[in-house]
Parts: sequence; C-alpha cells; structure tokens
Amino acid sequence: MKLKLMSFAIALVFSLSLQAGEKSVAAEKPSISATQTVQLTASVVAIDREARTVTLQGPEGNSQTLQADPNSNNIDKIEIGDTVNVEFVQNMTIEVFTNDGMEPGAAVMAAKGTSKEGETPAAMEMITTVATATVEDINIEANTFKLKWPGGEVVEYEAQNPENLKKADVGDLVVTTQTEAVILTLNEVPAE
Repeated sequence: MKLKLMSFAIALVFSLSLQAGEKSVAAEKPSISATQTVQLTASVVAIDREARTVTLQGPEGNSQTLQADPNSNNIDKIEIGDTVNVEFVQNMTIEVFTNDGMEPGAAVMAAKGTSKEGETPAAMEMITTVATATVEDINIEANTFKLKWPGGEVVEYEAQNPENLKKADVGDLVVTTQTEAVILTLNEVPAE
C-alpha cells in the first residue's frame, strides 16, 4: 500500500504544473506536497490490563488492538464502552533537486508521547520516512522516467505531463518525505 501511494505520488510530481512566481517556470524543479486527515470516534471493546492492551472498534466495525505505554498508569482510567477520538494524519512531500553527487539513501524517525499521570488518557505516535533516489532516465516521448532507489533498484514511472519532465534532469536527486501520525484521546474520563 505504501509503495503504491509513493509510486502514485512520484508520478504526480512529474505530471503537475508548478506556480512560477517571479522565476521562470523552466528553472524550477518539480515538487508536490499533499496532506490527508481522517478523524473518527472509536469504542473501547476490550482491555487487558496485565498485557497493557486496549482494543478499539471503529464506526465500520473494524478493530485494532493497541499497546499502552508501560510507564503510564492511565490505562486504569479506561473502561469498556468508553469512546476515543482518533485522528490520523498522513503527509507526502516529493521534491526534485540538482544533485551534487549524493547517493540514494533512506532514514526513519519516530516519536511517541502519552499524557502524564492523572491527565485525560491520550497518546500520539508519529513516523517519518525520508528516502532519496536519483533520476536515471527521462523519456519525454513516452512520458516516463526512471529512479534509482537505495539498494540499487531502478523503477520506471509514467508521468502525465511531459512539460514537468523537461524541468528535471538525469542525475537529479528526488527526496520523498512521508509522515504518518496517530493521535488518540479519551472522550470522557470516568468518575473516580
């Protein structure tokens, strides 16, 4: 799924037109950024306090079991039947730069946070993946281009707008940044 999303987004980079501003359009390298946010309310359908897990059921009946932070006792405030606000945010940014000799690479960063003891139970997790590739080939007539990813894999993509293919050069560096964040907040803290 992530690979399909990345493939689609990369193809979009070479198919969307850019705003020129004061500079010439031909001088600018392609770039794109898109964000999607989903908000929903889920119900707590199971709690295993010993294993420190909470199972949530979404509005369409799908369920997900989550591991609670081992350093927080806020799981004791959660009961079956409680509702939880869930916010899922996904951002994808793709930028093309003139390459000064960099090789393709990748890195992952993650962050987690939970509410403090005594506060309304809440948790957040964010993962950012940055990957770079080099442009190996551009075929304007066929509306295709090839990228070389970390590990040496070369993948061909199709663009819809050949004008944006003219803005990139063989050897350019393509930087993809994908961030996913999930924020969970208990709607009501049960009376003590």
